[in-house]
Amino acid sequence: MAKSALVKTVHTDCPVCNTFHQVEERARMTSTTIKGEKVFYEEHFYSCKNSGSASDRKERNEFKTVALDDANLMSARNAYRKAHNLFTSDEIVTVRENYGLTQVELAKLLGWGEATIARYESKAIQDEAYDTMLRLIKENPLMAIQFLDKNGDKFQGPKRMQIRTKMIEKLDTYGKEYLSRQPLVSAYVKFSIPSDYNGYKLLDINKIESMISYYAEQASELYKVQLMNMLWYADALFYKTYNNSMTGLAYRHERLGAFPIGHQSLTQLKNVNVQAEEEYEYTKYHFYPNTALDRSELSKNEMVILDTVAAKFRNYSASDFVDSIQEEAAFQQTNRGDIIPYSMAKKIRAF
Repeated sequence: MAKSALVKTVHTDCPVCNTFHQVEERARMTSTTIKGEKVFYEEHFYSCKNSGSASDRKERNEFKTVALDDANLMSARNAYRKAHNLFTSDEIVTVRENYGLTQVELAKLLGWGEATIARYESKAIQDEAYDTMLRLIKENPLMAIQFLDKNGDKFQGPKRMQIRTKMIEKLDTYGKEYLSRQPLVSAYVKFSIPSDYNGYKLLDINKIESMISYYAEQASELYKVQLMNMLWYADALFYKTYNNSMTGLAYRHERLGAFPIGHQSLTQLKNVNVQAEEEYEYTKYHFYPNTALDRSELSKNEMVILDTVAAKFRNYSASDFVDSIQEEAAFQQTNRGDIIPYSMAKKIRAF
């Protein structure tokens, strides 16, 4: 039998010794079968110390209440959900409460049966198609508004306006961040599988935003050409060291260096602090730190790489970068317009 850990002690009616006394609530890992698949999850149970000898207590003094059985069943179902990248019951509750909706209201909003959300929050495991719809409205309040426009006749006028007001509020607080990312996400549809072109990592916009802010802190002045090439050097050096990129960005051989595919969209990200400065015949993009971002997206190993790159290039001008990168094998062995394979990062010059 698996080892258990003490969770807490409670006073309850004990069916083992038929008295009201203090028992231990304990937890252990166990398994069950859900939809034909073996699932491991954390099971809770109560343990009575008043019954049986030390040798047989482990089996004879255990008991569960109906509430504990229900909680264990939910834990098992949520373990299955996590294994299949589905929302857990608590995450579904969070989606609903984010818009101030009842279970019935959320079901009506999405055009589902009125009891559907209640089942998903309590016992049933949602299909992938239903889960996708929940994810859409969680990430994109504009999508929630579109569902409300479609199914608004299921709500009375005042309630419909109340829900719409809440959705617009969410659109203002975080929905614009989601929308600002979509052009970059769209540019990487062709790179949705780990490969030599993205460094065997999928696009990580949170990390990109944190890297840009950090480099803006480190450089005296950070403009677009410097930033694009510093991103490539960081990704290339990380790949050389750890065999995968930091960001999932794919880089193209351009006249002014290695530029990420979709680099125009980087300046549109809501969490990137950038100012456009008009010159005589062109626009310069000046990047600044974003004080709202912390470094939690960046691991210790990633910070070491970023610091190494910043120490070398923080005072480089755009022309300095062009001169430097032209000496790299990754640049010399590709043509303008080519995507630069990360495998060429193995040949990057020593820092």
